[in-house]
Amino acid sequence: MNPSTFIVRGDICYSEVCGELKTLERGYLVCENGLVEGVYGSLPERFAGIPVRDFGRQMIIPGLVDLHVHAPQYSFRGTHMDLELLDWLNRYTFPEESKYADEDYARKRYTVFVNDLRRGATTRACIFGTLHVPATEILMDLLEQSGLRTMVGKVNMDRNAPDYLCEESAEVSAQDTVEWVKDCRKRYRNTKPILTPRFTPSCTDALMENLKKVQLRYGLPLQSHLSENLSEIEWVKELCPEAEFYGDAYDRFGLFGADCPTIMAHCVYSDEREIRRMKENGVFVAHCPESNMNVCSGIAPVRRFLDEGLHVGMGSDVAGGTVLSIFTAMMHAIQASKLRWRLVDDSLKPLSAAEVFYLGTKGGGAFFGKVGSFEPGYEFDAVVLDDSRHSAPCEYSIADRLERFLYFHQEQDIKAKYVAGEELFC
Repeated sequence: MNPSTFIVRGDICYSEVCGELKTLERGYLVCENGLVEGVYGSLPERFAGIPVRDFGRQMIIPGLVDLHVHAPQYSFRGTHMDLELLDWLNRYTFPEESKYADEDYARKRYTVFVNDLRRGATTRACIFGTLHVPATEILMDLLEQSGLRTMVGKVNMDRNAPDYLCEESAEVSAQDTVEWVKDCRKRYRNTKPILTPRFTPSCTDALMENLKKVQLRYGLPLQSHLSENLSEIEWVKELCPEAEFYGDAYDRFGLFGADCPTIMAHCVYSDEREIRRMKENGVFVAHCPESNMNVCSGIAPVRRFLDEGLHVGMGSDVAGGTVLSIFTAMMHAIQASKLRWRLVDDSLKPLSAAEVFYLGTKGGGAFFGKVGSFEPGYEFDAVVLDDSRHSAPCEYSIADRLERFLYFHQEQDIKAKYVAGEELFC
C-alpha cells in the first residue's frame, strides 16, 4: 500500500449535488496521494494495516471554500458599518489599504489574517490584496507557509480613487502585474496569482485591455465585483455607456468568463441579460450575504442563480463581512433568502442548510477543480468538527447536527484540518 495512504473515521457528511447531503455514521474516509480514495461503512480488506485516526462521533466534512475576501480589510472588520458601499470605500477602506505601502505594517496585519484563516474551517480561498506588489507578496509568503491553498490578487486600479491609492497609469499597473506574476511562478507551490481589477469604476479601458493581454499570456483566472450596489451600477452606466449591462463592461475585454475563469462577487442586482451572460460564460458568483447587509446593498437572488444553473459559492467578504467563517456566511445566506422571499419576491423560496453547505464546499470548490466533496478523485480537503458542547436531550441526525453547527459553532470546535492530503493541525 502506498505510504501516503491514511484513513480518518467519524460521522461523515458531504454533498455531491446541491441540496442533498450524504451522511455516514462512524464511516471511514480514505486518502491516497492527496486525493479521496473513497468513503466506506466498513473498511475493505485491501486497507488492512493502514493506521486509522478515529475521531469518534465528531463530524468530518469537506474543507470550506471562501470565494471572496479582502485581506487588508481584516484589521477594521466590525467597524464603520454606517455607510453604503461607495462612501464606505472612500472614507474607510481606501485610507486603510494605503497603509500597506509600508511593508512592516503589511506583515503585521497579514500575519494576523493568515493565522486566523488557518485556524478556521476554510481550506481554500480567493483573496484580494492591495495594489502594492511587495505587500501582496508578503501576504502570499505567509499563505504559502500556512499550508492553505489560495489564489491571491494584486489589485489593479488607475482611476476614481484617491491619489494615494491610484496607480500612475494603465501601463504601469499592467507592467507591475506582469513582474508580480513572473515572481509568483518561481516562488509558490500552493499560492497562485489571480488577476484582480478592483471593479469597473476603478479601471480604465486601457487597463482592462492590458489585463486581458496579461491573462492570455499567463492563462490566469480573474476576480472582481459585479452589480453590488445601485449607485455603483448607475456609475458604471455613466462610465461605460456602450456596455449593455455591468457585466458587459468586463466582457467587452474578454474578462468575464469563457476563456478566463472568473469570479464575480455579489451580483445583487444582476438582471436577465447579465444572468444569461454569466451562465453562457461559466462565471462563478461569490455570494456574500453579510456584507450585502452591512453596507446596505441588498439581497442577492441566489435561488434564481441556482435555478438557472449558475456556479455559486460563498464569500466572507471581510470587512464588509465581519468574520472569516464560511459557516457564518451560510447562516446569513439562509436568513437573507428568507427575507427576500417574504419581502421582495415570494416566487424564490428560501435556501436550505443543505443548499448553502453545498455552496460553501463543492459549489465554490469547483473554481479550484475537483475540490469540496468526498467523491473519489477529489482533493482531500477535510475538517473535523466537535459539536459535543451543542448536545441536547434528544438525538440528532448528522444533517441536523450540521445545521445546528452553522448557528452555534466557535473556532474551538474545529479539531483537525487537512488540505490536499496534508495535515495542518490535529
